[in-house]
Amino acid sequence: MENTSSRQIRAKYDDKTIRVYQAYSHRIADPAVNAGRFVSPFKMERMTWIKPSFLWMMYRAGWASKEGQNRILAIDITRDGFEWALLNSCLSHYEPGTYESYEQWQEIKSLSPVRIQWDPERDYHLNKLDYRSIQIGLSGEAVSRYVKDWTVNITDITTDVIELKRLIDSKDARDEIVKLLPKEVPFQLTQRIEETIGILS
Repeated sequence: MENTSSRQIRAKYDDKTIRVYQAYSHRIADPAVNAGRFVSPFKMERMTWIKPSFLWMMYRAGWASKEGQNRILAIDITRDGFEWALLNSCLSHYEPGTYESYEQWQEIKSLSPVRIQWDPERDYHLNKLDYRSIQIGLSGEAVSRYVKDWTVNITDITTDVIELKRLIDSKDARDEIVKLLPKEVPFQLTQRIEETIGILS
């Protein structure tokens, strides 16, 4: 298993909220932005993945260029909700250092409404970095809580994303690019949360 010291949640947050990102089609994004929360045709029955890392979201959505991911949304959710999701999660893949046995992992996975994945973080050219970024998959009760209780604000940042990509492509605006990137800093976690999401093993 990889060195788990490379795993750390970095995000934009304050005392009450933490920002996560999602990418959607116009069909889902427009009603969500207008309502300030996710509404139909957003499907509560499907797993939805939230990402605290802006640049990993850009990698996943191709800077808002991929079909069905043309709109980038910044969602501010409660820190209490975010921490609940982490505490009620299970890693997507079995890791011996995190679980006592494969059978224990299977049992926890069957009972957990949240999945955790650790994927390589990206720089603004979308190259892999040597540390990991967390992706959090919400299903069942977790999706319901996310939509009804945790979401404080939804902001459409697509225009900013497209401008930032233009500056990156121009290759001569590094200082301006750095200023425009969200300032993401380590998010402090309890030992119990770290153990649950595979940071400590």
